[in-house]
Amino acid sequence: MNETNHSQVTEFVLLGLSNSQELQPFLFLIFSLLYLAILLGNFLIILTVTSDSRLHTPMYFLLANLSFIDICVASFATPKMIADFLVERKTISFNACLAQIFFVHLFTGSEMVILVSMAYDRYVAICKPLHYMTIMSRRVCIILVLISWCVGFIHTTSQLAFTVNLPFCGPNQVDSFFCDLPLVTKLACIDTYVVSLLIVADSGFLSLSSFLLLVVSYTVILITVRSHSSASMAKARSTLTAHITVVTLFFGPCIFIYVWPFSGYSVDKVLAVFYTIFTPILNPVIYTLRNKEMKAAMSKLRNHYPRPQKGSDL
Repeated sequence: MNETNHSQVTEFVLLGLSNSQELQPFLFLIFSLLYLAILLGNFLIILTVTSDSRLHTPMYFLLANLSFIDICVASFATPKMIADFLVERKTISFNACLAQIFFVHLFTGSEMVILVSMAYDRYVAICKPLHYMTIMSRRVCIILVLISWCVGFIHTTSQLAFTVNLPFCGPNQVDSFFCDLPLVTKLACIDTYVVSLLIVADSGFLSLSSFLLLVVSYTVILITVRSHSSASMAKARSTLTAHITVVTLFFGPCIFIYVWPFSGYSVDKVLAVFYTIFTPILNPVIYTLRNKEMKAAMSKLRNHYPRPQKGSDL
């Protein structure tokens, strides 16, 4: 009788994105290229920001940290998913499953706070320009980054506490390409209704509070920008468009999965791909295509490396 109080499941089976064996090689190629693009794009932003002294400002410091978190978000499950396209039975150990749950909430929780910090940075730059460098000092920027990781750690620890002591005695199939907390808790041998409510309350509070802070911040900024028509305000509007696009792409799927109670497994799976794959790859594109300073810095960085000669004398 006491054995039911302990987990009998030693591994979980991930059902992945598709059951079609014919699609596996195609998906392997597509997601391998996407993951490579995520790494190259975000590493390029980090390298550009750190190598160009003109970009050593609070906005680009936070952008570089966002790129680092995007790499982490894409890396906690994507390499495993890519490798699983080559095998028929996609399994993950119990401890590795808990690790994925830990990291997804650590990284996404941290990213939410980084996005709020970036909105605060733009608020100070546009609404309090004379005090910008005093308010957004190097020390304040570092504190904001540390707070983002602390919030992410507290959030993921509280989420994992709901799961680690649950008894799992079968079934063990997770209908996704990684161990997502709502899907894993449904496999427990006990009624998890209360646990599910706590998970929704925890994730919902962080997601919605961060999103509301962003909405308020960008509303105030947009009102301020509309009352000015200078060239600097035009540049601010362009930057704001990029920020708001990133916020929408990231928070939309997260809120739908963890707060909206009527989403189905297939919908959750698509949205999970969106915020773990497509958002990290779109962020570099959005921030570089709409930012003249980033494009100029990347051109300068490219010119530092001489192009190889088409031919050489032997």
